[in-house]
Amino acid sequence: MTGLRRCSTGEAGVGMLYYLSPSDGTGGRLKTDPEDFVVDEISDMPEPKEGGRFVIAKVTSRNWETNRLIRIMSRELGISRERIGFAGTKDKRGVTSQLMSFECRMEDMSRIGLKDVEVSGAYLGKRRIQIGDLKGNSFKIRVRGCEMPRGEISGALDAAAAAVAEAGGFINYFGVQRFGAIRPVTHKVGELLVRGDVEGAVRAYLSQPSGFEGEEVAAARSGLSSGSDWGEMGAAMPDRMSFEKTMVMHLAESPGDWAGAISMLPKNLQMMFVHAYQSYLFNLMVSERLARGLPLGMPVEGDFMVPLDADGVPMHESPVTVGARNLDLAARQAKSGRALVAIPLFGSESAPSEGEMGEIERAVLEAEGVSASDFIIPGLPNCCSKGSFREILSPVRGLSHKMDGDGYEVSFSLPKGNYATCLMREFMKSEMSCY
Repeated sequence: MTGLRRCSTGEAGVGMLYYLSPSDGTGGRLKTDPEDFVVDEISDMPEPKEGGRFVIAKVTSRNWETNRLIRIMSRELGISRERIGFAGTKDKRGVTSQLMSFECRMEDMSRIGLKDVEVSGAYLGKRRIQIGDLKGNSFKIRVRGCEMPRGEISGALDAAAAAVAEAGGFINYFGVQRFGAIRPVTHKVGELLVRGDVEGAVRAYLSQPSGFEGEEVAAARSGLSSGSDWGEMGAAMPDRMSFEKTMVMHLAESPGDWAGAISMLPKNLQMMFVHAYQSYLFNLMVSERLARGLPLGMPVEGDFMVPLDADGVPMHESPVTVGARNLDLAARQAKSGRALVAIPLFGSESAPSEGEMGEIERAVLEAEGVSASDFIIPGLPNCCSKGSFREILSPVRGLSHKMDGDGYEVSFSLPKGNYATCLMREFMKSEMSCY
């Protein structure tokens, strides 16, 4: 692939080494106001059931982190957080609408009275909502504070959109939210877990600093890298470090129980650590594919292809290996939008691609010094990962853009699991913290 532009921002540190569009970026920042980042989940609606166990409702929230929202709603309802189901974790800074399930009585829903949270459309359903129970998300995103002169912005937007249209999508990197735009530590915690250093993983999660968290949090983190007086350190931690404080208080009661400290975190956050390290490996592999000039949207011999279901959702459980005999068929499937080229999210049961892509994957794993068995984390079942597949090009629907006040607005829809910021970076090419 020609015309690739090298990334020189902090995104390169999480393996996002290239842009698809060679044009200059507009610069600017997302989420100056929560209303600048509007996300509407395209939901997989549970079937209604009279007398069903689960209340299904649309939850619209402004400036709420998903895990914190679930925790406080469970408290208001008087149920455990495990009885609230949701399909995907959303960005905190924004206005998000998503379907949730509540294992409670319909009349109990009136107890939810949180600021900037609206619950609507409640009905009784026959099943709960679980992670992944969505088809995709639609976005309306406003960019403010562009460094590019206003008269040049429209042309830059057209050029980036044309590059995406020509490729049939954008580079399906795992975006900064996977790692933490403010404190990109999640994949580092996951790497330490994969390497068997559970204490190091706990201390990294607790102590790695960020220049964006403020003096009080920075002071609290400073002693957590090597300290052992957990009770004293926990008492000094601000309440907004709620997950870290839960871990520290566990260590105060059970010194040395590093796995137990990880287990105190919400299940979806435990899963995120190793998944983030897998995401980092994926980003490196995709970047090397680009560097070698291999196509994103069309297969070569040795690639995996994943078919799409009727809703356009990739069927990662049904990969097909591309060889000389089925290469033409695979190319037709890709061209018609019925299948996508994918590579493994490496885990304990993963096998690499064949051909040149397999060479790339094995080289990345060898450089990292990891093997399949490393993704089985003793004592931490929620942190283990068998592996999966991920498409290397993300299709995008309904992409449009328009000038808006001191910036511009971009609207589009994406399949589930794909990152809006990875499309926006083609327009903006801003620093990592601006997403």
